[in-house]
Amino acid sequence: MADTLKPDVAVSGRVDRRRFLTWVVASPTLMVAARLGLDVPSASAAEANATGAGEAVTSNETALDLYIAIGSDGRVLATLPRTEMGQGITTGVAMLVAEELDAGLGSVEVRSADADPRWLIQLTGMSSTMRYLAGPLRAAAADARARLVTAAAHRWGVSASSLSTANGEVIAPDGRRAGYGELAQDAAGVWLPEISSEPKDPSAYTVVGQPTGRVDARDIVTGAARYTLDLSIPGAVPVVVARPPTLRGSLQSFDASAASAMPGVVGVVPLPTGVAVAAQTFAQALAARDALRISWTLGPASQLSDADIRIKLRDQIGPRPLAPLFTLKTLEGRFDFPYLAHAPMETQSCVASVVGNRAEIWSGVQDPKFAQREVAAALGWALTPQWVTVHPVRAGGGFGRRFFTEAPVEAALASRALGRPVKLMWTRNDDMRHGHYRPASHHRVLAYIGPFGTILGWHHRAAIPTVEFPHGYGDLVTAIFGELLPELTSALFFTLTQHVPYHFGLVSQELRETSIPIPTASFRSVFTSQVGVANEIFVDQLARELGRDPVALRRSQLKSNRLKAVLDKVTLEGQWGRPLPPGVAQGVAVLEEWDSAIAHLVEVDVTGAEPKVLRVVIAADVGLPINPKSVEAQLQGAAVDAMSTTLSAGLHIDAGAVREGSFADYRWLRMKHIPAEIRVHFVRSDDRIGGVGELGYPSAAAALANALARATGTMPTRFPILDAGA
Repeated sequence: MADTLKPDVAVSGRVDRRRFLTWVVASPTLMVAARLGLDVPSASAAEANATGAGEAVTSNETALDLYIAIGSDGRVLATLPRTEMGQGITTGVAMLVAEELDAGLGSVEVRSADADPRWLIQLTGMSSTMRYLAGPLRAAAADARARLVTAAAHRWGVSASSLSTANGEVIAPDGRRAGYGELAQDAAGVWLPEISSEPKDPSAYTVVGQPTGRVDARDIVTGAARYTLDLSIPGAVPVVVARPPTLRGSLQSFDASAASAMPGVVGVVPLPTGVAVAAQTFAQALAARDALRISWTLGPASQLSDADIRIKLRDQIGPRPLAPLFTLKTLEGRFDFPYLAHAPMETQSCVASVVGNRAEIWSGVQDPKFAQREVAAALGWALTPQWVTVHPVRAGGGFGRRFFTEAPVEAALASRALGRPVKLMWTRNDDMRHGHYRPASHHRVLAYIGPFGTILGWHHRAAIPTVEFPHGYGDLVTAIFGELLPELTSALFFTLTQHVPYHFGLVSQELRETSIPIPTASFRSVFTSQVGVANEIFVDQLARELGRDPVALRRSQLKSNRLKAVLDKVTLEGQWGRPLPPGVAQGVAVLEEWDSAIAHLVEVDVTGAEPKVLRVVIAADVGLPINPKSVEAQLQGAAVDAMSTTLSAGLHIDAGAVREGSFADYRWLRMKHIPAEIRVHFVRSDDRIGGVGELGYPSAAAALANALARATGTMPTRFPILDAGA
């Protein structure tokens, strides 16, 4: 998401514009809202929200604000208005709250928040979660601590400044102690804390910044963690959907007589996207789905295959622009990228219950409020979205796919038609062949070389189908624009996010949007996954043309000191330039995005039948890494994604249908292909909270391509490289 608002680095005592806007974006706590003269939600509403996921605050829990509630047993309940998708934000939130409250990490429980207008933005993506939530979370927890101390001071009749906190207790100089649980109700009535409610200085942190195992790790590895299809909703029946053979095809007619007579079948329901079959078990539902006799109308892309799409994209590029004055040579590079499926390990799924004019949805959605509006519209309740309650559930990966709400809409419609709750599952084939995809693209990059090897200009023109942003950037206004003006929203996102980090003279980057009726979505790092990758590959080509070392060229031209620092670190740790055996080479690439900077060094061996990645070295400046272990895991996972899509994984379109149906033919790298060494080194320039989730993909892909170019002598221009049909 574009940085229209910067996250807090340090929350000061005065109410300035920056702090006010940060609170608006990340949602104010009750205390801060009151101090700013804003409308304060009722206590009962705050309590309902504090538990998240449809749970009510029990009588032994006291809500101190929208973020923090404390149980009578001293448990701290922190509300997370985002969706945990494996990225580790649950642990990050727990660490921030534990740090500011001086509570044990094990005493903090994190619960997801239902769709709620008081959280202005609940979108999980664009590397925004911790950047936007860290400041408000720290302030809320620090304020709660100050109020707990004040409550203890009133109880004991002592000065609040004489008290201290540790391990979830307030401690007096004479040794008296009171746990947070026994002070919580009194603290909830404190409006003016008698000690500072300022968050700690990062130099005083003892929890945040320390490598920490995930608080939910045991639940994940033992199977106790509950995903959508693990939920037990009384009376919910399994549902699957028969879908058209082409993208965005539609239902003409169907005969369900044979399917309805099969064992266990509960009902067959036509939907806008296909035909839903409900049964007592998923096996029965799948068998009955296969027995349906259906006539389909072909989708709008049924006349398009890969070759047609490549031609349409290339035709959009147009003639070269005029070169800058004094240009002696123009260097040109062309690049083709394929459609990509997000392929999260958990396919799309939803549990829904629609009764009368009320609906409840349980699903791992990336934007609960967008899902609420979409389900309400599908049910004919567009003007009353509050009739739909959306409970975000832990998701098994998202990467942009779960912004879209086909599963919740289908489940809601099926539930209403059947008159009972449903548990709807997309199969892997459904997920691959009926998703929203990272669009294919064609790129022309031009570098203008002048006298003495000076770089006079850089021009990048990218032909890319419109990326769909119906969810906007997480708020209602941009969602409306994303729905009504998709081309404008996509172009705006391109303009806000695409930058060349080098002093390359006259620099310009253009998006040529191409109308291709194939569903699209943001994918890890959105446009940078293509534009940024092409740029970094072509920087190496420019270095070869100038006879310069690619690291030296980058270092001499980079605008950002943060990028120079991570480049220096990665080349030092990766031993750039050391002697290597024949057929083995290194490649580097850099990226600055989402308030973070990163550099990759990839070492590859091309002496075998297929290229083999030997090792990956990463240097990252994410400011203050809340949990270095989570950052490391995110960057390692992104590197594997980048290696997969650079070497072997990509989608093919055959007459409007996606050829790939599972990981058997969507060639994501297996464990045997992954290098044993993917090392992450941190470079810390300041205490800002930088984005991580998308950061690690583009420069990893480019560094791998650059290593292959150095090893083979040929610059890769079409991806995935090992696609025989490319």
